[in-house]
Amino acid sequence: MSKQHPEEESFKDKILNSLNNSDEGTSKEKRSSNRQGQQNKNSQSKNQRERLNVSQESVGSRRSSGAKDSFQNTKKESTEKKKAPVKKKPKNEKMSNATKPTLSVSADEMQRRKMRQKEDRIVSKIVTVVVLALLVIGGILGFSVYRYVSSSLQPLDPDNKKTVAVEIPSGSSNKQIGEILQEDKVIKSGMVFNYYTKFNNLTGFQAGSYHFSPSMSLDDISKNLQGGGAGTAGADAKLTIPEGVDIDKIGDIIAKDTKIKKSDFLDLMKNEDFFKKMQEKYPDLLTSAAKAKGVRYRLEGYLFPATYDYYKTSSLEDIVTQMIDKTNTVMSAYYDTIKQKNMDVQEVITLASLVEKEGVTETDRKKIAQVFFNRIAAGMPLQSDISILYALGEHKEKVYNKDLQVDSPYNLYTNTGYGPGPFDSPSEQSIKAVLDPTANNYYYFVADIKTGKVYYAETYEEHLALVEKYVNN
Repeated sequence: MSKQHPEEESFKDKILNSLNNSDEGTSKEKRSSNRQGQQNKNSQSKNQRERLNVSQESVGSRRSSGAKDSFQNTKKESTEKKKAPVKKKPKNEKMSNATKPTLSVSADEMQRRKMRQKEDRIVSKIVTVVVLALLVIGGILGFSVYRYVSSSLQPLDPDNKKTVAVEIPSGSSNKQIGEILQEDKVIKSGMVFNYYTKFNNLTGFQAGSYHFSPSMSLDDISKNLQGGGAGTAGADAKLTIPEGVDIDKIGDIIAKDTKIKKSDFLDLMKNEDFFKKMQEKYPDLLTSAAKAKGVRYRLEGYLFPATYDYYKTSSLEDIVTQMIDKTNTVMSAYYDTIKQKNMDVQEVITLASLVEKEGVTETDRKKIAQVFFNRIAAGMPLQSDISILYALGEHKEKVYNKDLQVDSPYNLYTNTGYGPGPFDSPSEQSIKAVLDPTANNYYYFVADIKTGKVYYAETYEEHLALVEKYVNN
């Protein structure tokens, strides 16, 4: 083979050279990459050392100027970062729970605790004030009660010697007696009287009519009540009002047994102011009487027939009030029954005042009461001679035909119904007869003048025959 020119390379050589150069480049790149990596590591290591130097320098360690420069550069960068503008959120934008600082939560909790503590202090102050107020009020009330009880144990008015008529109904308890005494202005407190009698074991109080004065002590009053009317001893007179008498006759009795004039008594019976005063005191008894029209005396029938004690110190109003009080005491047992029968007190006493004079025995009075009810139900006039005598204003034993024509609302021959009001003061037996009559079908009755026996009839013809037999003969 011939040698080639030294400056020329064969094709083979070119290929080999090209491959060698490629390997060398790759090797160089790897070496370059390794060197670069080594430099980066060295650089990172250096930066770490510089940061360490900066940290140590901040606590007083001396380092080289290069380290100081690095620290200053780091500080400058940190300062620049701090000075970088921060985007502010709008004031009204609420922070979410996720971004809310822990410090804010603690502040809210502290605020709530402060509020609770403040509320506790306020509550404590209020409770203290209320307790103190209750203690003060309790002390005042206790003192007031003590003074009230102490004064109630003393006479109501030691200087008032004027006597007051008091009626104690049968079966009254100590409490009820105390209420009556307080109402009649004899003592200050019925409740204190009740406890006084209980604490002192005072029993055996008796019903009856008494005269007490506001100057009497509770002990004196109690002793009189135990004596059963001992309090009435020393009365200046006894006023006995018979059953079936009217106001005109009661005026005669008062004038006879006392120094009170009949005219003064009749004037009081016509006094509307006095009647209104009594109505206010006894509303259950006198309300229906106040509504009546055409009456002669509004209190006719309401002065109960009984015996009363009269004292010179008693006024006319005291005497009359005592009689009305007695009527109210009797009628109080029948108020409910009267309502159940759809009647009023005025009607009951009016009918009882007729029954009182027309019948004598309880049996006859109950039958006569039913006769009156039968006539009222049939629309017939009651035709009682008692009404004619009252209308005439006379007291006589026999009524004539001409008397039956008297012009008066009290004439129950010409007027139907009950009439204006009572004709006299009926007894309790007559009142009971009206409220519990004996059932019958009679419309007429007549009494034998000689024997007083009463005969009844269902028809007018039967009645005329009985009149002819027992009256005209």
